[in-house]
Amino acid sequence: MHSASQESLKPEVPVRAAASSTGAKPKKTAAMESLEDITYGSVAGVVGKYIEYPFDTVKVRLQSQPDHLPLRYKGPFDCFRQSIRADGFLGLYRGISAPLVGAAIETSSLFFFERIGREAVYASGFSSPDQPLPLPALWWTGAFSGAFTSFLLTPIELVKCKIQVPETEAGVVKAPLRPIPVIKDIFRHQGLLGFWHGQLGTLIREAGGCAAWFGCKETASKLLRDWNERHAETPAELEAMRSEGLPLWQQAVAGASAGMSYNFLFFPADTVKSRMQTTPIGDSAQKRTFGAETKALWKQAGIKGFYRGCGITVLRSAPSSAFIFMVFDGLKKYFPMQ
Repeated sequence: MHSASQESLKPEVPVRAAASSTGAKPKKTAAMESLEDITYGSVAGVVGKYIEYPFDTVKVRLQSQPDHLPLRYKGPFDCFRQSIRADGFLGLYRGISAPLVGAAIETSSLFFFERIGREAVYASGFSSPDQPLPLPALWWTGAFSGAFTSFLLTPIELVKCKIQVPETEAGVVKAPLRPIPVIKDIFRHQGLLGFWHGQLGTLIREAGGCAAWFGCKETASKLLRDWNERHAETPAELEAMRSEGLPLWQQAVAGASAGMSYNFLFFPADTVKSRMQTTPIGDSAQKRTFGAETKALWKQAGIKGFYRGCGITVLRSAPSSAFIFMVFDGLKKYFPMQ
């Protein structure tokens, strides 16, 4: 999920003498590239999280409905209605502190590991460093990035999910949970490894989803660039298009398509993961494996059960992902770190 355009994937010629004689900027160091990825990725992730969080809360509540009781919510709109009536609109932002940290860590890690993946591809000799990576390689770097990021993300999502879904006792909703007590409770009952409960679901979602996220973003960007170049009327207009990159609305379209593909393709894995992570701490169901949780959901609701909340998730991912890419690419372009 590095820069929005393929032009950004072309490394600068590492010849210091040539750079000084032409006035061109020297190539950034790996440390500076990493600092940009982490800083700008964190900012972009926080912006995206504020946009999507109310929809994410509804999604988790729909996904985590128990398999031994009648469904509490009829659908996304009913879940919105009941949630706002019970807690007000701000209740949809319950537990956002941990996800904001998670969003910063997730997005910056995705950009960081994606660049590491590209460097690994160049080092393997699969592609020449003076050429942009082919699209299949960009799908692979996305999967590489998502796989590594999943190990950072699972503990954060575990805390988030437990806060987002209200606990009930004798039909009465308990007081909202807070991050620190939840963290202490998890450690007391499950130890350190308990924070990676649901890791397999996160791994499948992030590796597959991020392959689609980066891959679809770059695929859509390439199609839009080709379309722009075919419709250029003069050589000067063509050169301007190549130097300036995609216009803002096209960046948004490419980013939105990336977010929608990420969330739709591997949504069942996320559903199973959310069910595992929202079981009460100490509950016997907490011991269910990914396979056992999958079987229980299939037995209860069939294929439809795996897609509860999918529509609203795909819908909210379009603006969120578009803003993430636009913020990240804009910061990289207009505020480069030297």
